[in-house]
Amino acid sequence: MDRILRGIAGFFILVSLLLAHFVNPLWLWFTAFVGLNLLQSAFTNWCPMMWILKKLGFNQ
Repeated sequence: MDRILRGIAGFFILVSLLLAHFVNPLWLWFTAFVGLNLLQSAFTNWCPMMWILKKLGFNQ
């Protein structure tokens, strides 16, 4: 599950950087949102994406 989470986070960051470069720089706010969620999950051990993945049936 952790590998899936890191893969999704990396994908979101790369896509948002591409969108910021080619579409609109405001997409960097999405990059910041993903980074802040990763940071808070390091302290709280809770991540919204983990909750979503569990609801979708991915096991630990």
